[in-house]
Amino acid sequence: MSESYDLVIAGGTVMTPWGAVAGDVGVRDGRIAGLGHLADAPAAETLDATGLHVLPGVIDSQVHFREPGGEHKEDLETGTRAAALGGVTTVFEMPNTKPPTTSAEALRDKLDRAAGRAWVDHAFFVGASAENAAQVDSLERLPGCAGIKIFMGASTGPLLVADDATLDTVVSRVRRRFAVHAEDAERLDERKPMARDAPGDPGQHPVWRDPEAALLATRRILALARRHGARVQVLHISTADELPELACARDHASVEVTPQHLTLEAPEAYRALGTRAQMNPPVRDAHHRRALWRAVHSGLVDVIGSDHAPHTAAEKDTAYPDSPSGMPGVQTLLPVMLDHVAEGRLSLERLVDLTAAGPARAYNLAGKGRIAEGYDADFALVDTRADRTIDTSWLAYRAGWSPFEGMRVMGWPVATVLRGRVIARDGEVLGKPGGRPARFQETLQAQHDG
Repeated sequence: MSESYDLVIAGGTVMTPWGAVAGDVGVRDGRIAGLGHLADAPAAETLDATGLHVLPGVIDSQVHFREPGGEHKEDLETGTRAAALGGVTTVFEMPNTKPPTTSAEALRDKLDRAAGRAWVDHAFFVGASAENAAQVDSLERLPGCAGIKIFMGASTGPLLVADDATLDTVVSRVRRRFAVHAEDAERLDERKPMARDAPGDPGQHPVWRDPEAALLATRRILALARRHGARVQVLHISTADELPELACARDHASVEVTPQHLTLEAPEAYRALGTRAQMNPPVRDAHHRRALWRAVHSGLVDVIGSDHAPHTAAEKDTAYPDSPSGMPGVQTLLPVMLDHVAEGRLSLERLVDLTAAGPARAYNLAGKGRIAEGYDADFALVDTRADRTIDTSWLAYRAGWSPFEGMRVMGWPVATVLRGRVIARDGEVLGKPGGRPARFQETLQAQHDG
């Protein structure tokens, strides 16, 4: 007698760790229980994937959902709704909220806020600060914590860690891989008059926050990580200059890039989008964008994250340099990158590695990131031949806009499955939010030890 399943995804091309395979996926109790030809197996529900590719659900390891303190821009419900519609099944949210996530109490508050409201699985970074530097090794082991995040030059208040003593303390104490925004605060302060002297010209953004600011900070954090035997994920790499340094640090450093830095290009982006192209680190010129693509092709890049960082349209339309940096991106990550696949810039297998296996590997995420027996049944079903245009009617963002509005793409997310439950299909979310805290190898061990 055939084994029975709660769900069978039938007739698709399944992106397994060993390649693209035509066949079915069987799900039982929220996990993958069978792969192959399961047409004769009894199933409570069947999802027809004929003509579709079945990808592991996207793990977006850098989002800013603005709750608490910035809910007029985004919150945990709207941000995770957008994620679900875009084929994203797990998100790691950043700590620069109001108040910032710098304590066990603040982490617990975010987890409580997400309960019953988050459409996808989730974890939250704890931000390093002078006040908690001596406790980061205990904070990073709390359930629901994605790790420690260091802001070296793109934040204010307690989350800015620019001085040597605090930075050294944090890096010496972390045991998990930590994430860093690497721009040199001192150089940014010195060069800020360049932006002030060019009011209304966002094209000055990559001049003010120049490649040297990124290079100085990346060199500094790589040296500290090596000295202390720490592992670091350097986020949203934007320059050709940083790549050789990162290539020499593969024993302790992993590399993230964003769809924005791979897709948008100065000066055209600033002319077309104005301040809506403004982010930190900046969108740069063709020389740097080409270098990032070479790093994708060479294997140097480990992860693609959206750096979803929304502001309202009114806020973004403030005259530069008073305009805030950041743009939405969690819902468009997969369509934009599928279009790059269609254009031949990377393979579908490489995209899966960068958006699922890569983040799971970098952060020791438990039970996610690949389509294999025993793993969580998280899937993004995509039509690689769908010719669509990204428009605001599809976007679930509270901010209501995207830098990719009007972009015609080849490839589109059709359905999203979270732990065996279809949570989005054909542009609509289904049922009720059922996201849970993601699990990590180190926090599972901490729970066991406790």
